[in-house]
Amino acid sequence: MYNATSSSEPLLTTVAIYSLVVTGVYLIIGAVFGYVFRNRVSKVDCYVLVWLVYDVLIHATLELPFVVISLVSTVDDSEHFTALTWKEYAKADRRWGVSDPTIVSLEILTVTIVEIFAIFLIYAVIKDCYYRHFLQISLCISELYGGWLTFCPEWLTGSKNLNTDNFLFLWVYLVFFNMLWVVAPVALLVQSWYSLKVLCGGQVDIISEQTTTTTNTTRTYQTRSVSRKNNMKKIS
Repeated sequence: MYNATSSSEPLLTTVAIYSLVVTGVYLIIGAVFGYVFRNRVSKVDCYVLVWLVYDVLIHATLELPFVVISLVSTVDDSEHFTALTWKEYAKADRRWGVSDPTIVSLEILTVTIVEIFAIFLIYAVIKDCYYRHFLQISLCISELYGGWLTFCPEWLTGSKNLNTDNFLFLWVYLVFFNMLWVVAPVALLVQSWYSLKVLCGGQVDIISEQTTTTTNTTRTYQTRSVSRKNNMKKIS
């Protein structure tokens, strides 16, 4: 582990405050979005929309600039204003400041494929599309896989790039903000599990009813056929 802060540097800098406020504003935007569509989706799905909008905004406005900067330079060397947030986060995880290849590779997938999944999932939730849970499961697995590959290699090598010397870096930057992308995907996977379970149960009931109806119809037809044959014998 390393220590990225000097004793004279304030812990809660202007950039840190600004970044935390922005993430809070994104959450409010997500809440407003969920409220707008409250009459078109279930109460649970209102919260799903809040998370998805927050997820899309984070990917588009924070992680996308990180990818662009990292492909041409590094966060540490960049003078662009979008690099300030990542310079702050790099105090807790040094890899984000030096364009670590594993991190950049994962973020490229995040701002392309995962972002597309999230945007289309918002539409699927609002419109109640048949492919909604396919997208939801795909998104959640992608998010969890990305989180695992972000931290597992670091843990296996002794966490030499992580700074856990103070509350802000450990519990806010590393734990809280990263656990959001664990807790939310797991919750959505549980929702998809129960939704598909109910759906499959309903399909089984429909098939059973159709089978019963078909069987009864066949029996009625057979009974009528036998009755006609018996009547013909009596006439003859």
